[in-house]
Amino acid sequence: MRVYYPAMHKLLLFLCVVFLSFTVSAQNTQQTITIKGTITDSVTHQPLSYATTVLQDAATQLPVKSMLTKDDGSFELKVPAGKTYQLALAYVGYKNKTIRVAGTGLIIDMGKLILSPSTKQLAGVSITAQRPLMKQEVDRLSYDVQADPESKTITALDMIRKVPLLSVDGNDNIKLRGSGDYKILINGKESALMAKNPSDILKAMPASNIVKIEVITTPPAKYDAEGLAGIINIITTKNADQGYNGSVNAGYNNVYGYRANLNVTIKQGKIGYNAYAGTGNRPDNTTGFENKTSFINPAPSSLLQEGTRYIGNKNTYTGNELSYEIDSLNLFTATFNLYSGSTTQGGSQFTTQRDSNNVITQAYNLLNNGTGNFNGSDLGVNYQLSFKKNKDELLTVSYRYSNSSNKQFSNITADQVITDYRQYNNSGSKEYTTQLDYIEPLKVVTIEAGGKMILRDNYSNFRNDTLNTAGNYVTNTGQENNFTYHQNVYSLYNSYQLKFAKLTFKGGLRLEHTTINADFSSVGSSVDQGYNNLVPSFSAQRNLTTTSSLTFGFTQRIQRPGIGQLNPFIDLSNPKYITVGNPDLRPAVNNNFELSYGNFAKGSINISTHYSFADNTIQNITSVDANDVTKTTYANVGQTQNLGIDVNINYPLTKQLNININAELLQVWLKGTYNGSFYTNSGQQGHLFTFTNYKFDNGIRVGVNVGFDSRYVLLEGRDNWYFNQNYSASKDILNNKLSISVNFSNPFSKFNTLDFFTKTPDFQTYNSNQNPYRSVFIGFNYKFGKLNSAIKKNQRGINNDDAAGGARN
Repeated sequence: MRVYYPAMHKLLLFLCVVFLSFTVSAQNTQQTITIKGTITDSVTHQPLSYATTVLQDAATQLPVKSMLTKDDGSFELKVPAGKTYQLALAYVGYKNKTIRVAGTGLIIDMGKLILSPSTKQLAGVSITAQRPLMKQEVDRLSYDVQADPESKTITALDMIRKVPLLSVDGNDNIKLRGSGDYKILINGKESALMAKNPSDILKAMPASNIVKIEVITTPPAKYDAEGLAGIINIITTKNADQGYNGSVNAGYNNVYGYRANLNVTIKQGKIGYNAYAGTGNRPDNTTGFENKTSFINPAPSSLLQEGTRYIGNKNTYTGNELSYEIDSLNLFTATFNLYSGSTTQGGSQFTTQRDSNNVITQAYNLLNNGTGNFNGSDLGVNYQLSFKKNKDELLTVSYRYSNSSNKQFSNITADQVITDYRQYNNSGSKEYTTQLDYIEPLKVVTIEAGGKMILRDNYSNFRNDTLNTAGNYVTNTGQENNFTYHQNVYSLYNSYQLKFAKLTFKGGLRLEHTTINADFSSVGSSVDQGYNNLVPSFSAQRNLTTTSSLTFGFTQRIQRPGIGQLNPFIDLSNPKYITVGNPDLRPAVNNNFELSYGNFAKGSINISTHYSFADNTIQNITSVDANDVTKTTYANVGQTQNLGIDVNINYPLTKQLNININAELLQVWLKGTYNGSFYTNSGQQGHLFTFTNYKFDNGIRVGVNVGFDSRYVLLEGRDNWYFNQNYSASKDILNNKLSISVNFSNPFSKFNTLDFFTKTPDFQTYNSNQNPYRSVFIGFNYKFGKLNSAIKKNQRGINNDDAAGGARN
């Protein structure tokens, strides 16, 4: 017989509960240890930010905890005590390392942990070195701006000079293989930021705002067919993770004024936002100029203009991107870009005209004061669908709206001979783009296909008001027009990429149908035309070793006239030297072949040769009328051939001393017929830019940059040459979060002279302009915030690269 004691039973039950609670509590408050350290590069001894650190159970090899290193390369992991651990380190481009954690106590400091650059190929051609600057892919070259130590001290425009195949002349015009016919994209998309004058924006933007610059010389079929020389794609910073980060960059230049830039990234859950904004202000700078024309036929005479000019500008820009990950298969992104700028320009000049006996027949003073305002914006939305069977299979639907306006005003007054007048031009464009892209990557082959529709509406309303005897300004009906230009482009493309162990092939076709309607309301005339283009592209890459490759490419490119070339607005700000567009321009087709070799064993070297030819290309044409007025316009008159070689070398002479050389040499042949006269010209042109920097042990970095850009061959003459020298120094402080820099440009001369000339059987012209040369810049760059994982964004989107861009003045 059993006897129960209820009180004792409850006591035992209570003690069991207390014991279990104490055991669980003890487990929850189990002692932890902290394992920390700093990861650095074995060559540069610089910290590696965002390196992966994984703490593993030494017995099971299973991960216990992981994190990415901070900006200063440090990490700190807390784990339960009582186990034996090992630390696994990984970073792209470096050899993985596993270290056994040794030490006692609650805090184990591993100290400095060193990773060495990998010598294995990652993808395509691996460029091994300490953060390699260049990468050669099957259809493009890319320059890693973030790996360039000078990215903290120079502008984005200065960085362009370092990029293979690119150059910048004395007027800050960008050239791709000596040509101004290319398209600039921002993150793979056309942007209002680059619509007006990309040099102004890139001069105000710090290079630290850019991740890399791609030069696409053999654009695949997915890109619009425009751009004789190719495409420049600027990738801006987008390292968006959970949390936030950003940077502030500001400085002052005694010639180009101040600039300021803010870049910020925020990531919370499925929503990510990246934005950058900047501003720049160039004060008015007054310099001298000279224009001279010697008339040969029908009778010898001459025209000379001497005087001063001034120009200043202000600009503000912003780029924004929003990303929303609906789920693992659906992604929505939206972009918004805005640019606003204003200019002040003008000057004074004295004009003297002489006859064949050197007798003055006309002389007068003229003053010109003008203003300009430009605004541009674009809004885009993208939806991307991935598929469950293969998440790299993508279907993307995109839409973009772009709007820009440009208002110009000039007030011209003269002391005699010429009647005072005012000049107005209000021009702009609206663009609507819809695009569908599909990509399916299979085991060896990747298939891409899609379609696109671009609807463009351009306009230009201009007039000249002349001062009458009553002191009132009256519109001159002979110099007034309302011009509208509608261009629609419909395209389909299909391309294939085959990738093997050592060989990669990429080829495709793009079919484009273009319709054009233009109206000149004031004179009752119109233009109605349409045409089709079937554009092939092919490129191949052979990996010779893990660090070298040989690449071949062929493509056809279309040179469509841009609104600036088509606009019939007559710029009479200098009545003896006028410029006017040509609305009758038609597109030209260019054929381009290239062969390049890249080796990236130590540093990097890329050597490429190319040959291109085209008929009926658009050329600058200068003529003189019966009143001795020199007119510059555009016409489809040129047959061009280019044969060239490009060399880019980036080589570490020592661990602290590095040199970069960017060189190009071109042989150019031009010929064409205009107004019954046959013109031909040929010659060599090119550039040589060198960049040398040295890093001291105390963190101070100094650099010396010297560059030369030659005269370029024109159908009727040659333009200017340019020599540049630059000295810079920078210092990182506050755990590399703050960088202070100073930059001296051309310290030995206040001005330089840029000149160019035109030579025909009937006349010769010579023009020279002084430009500010000597300048000093002082600036800083400060980084803030902490992030952990990248924002997801569409892999396909709209990039309208089919309208001509770039010019050399």
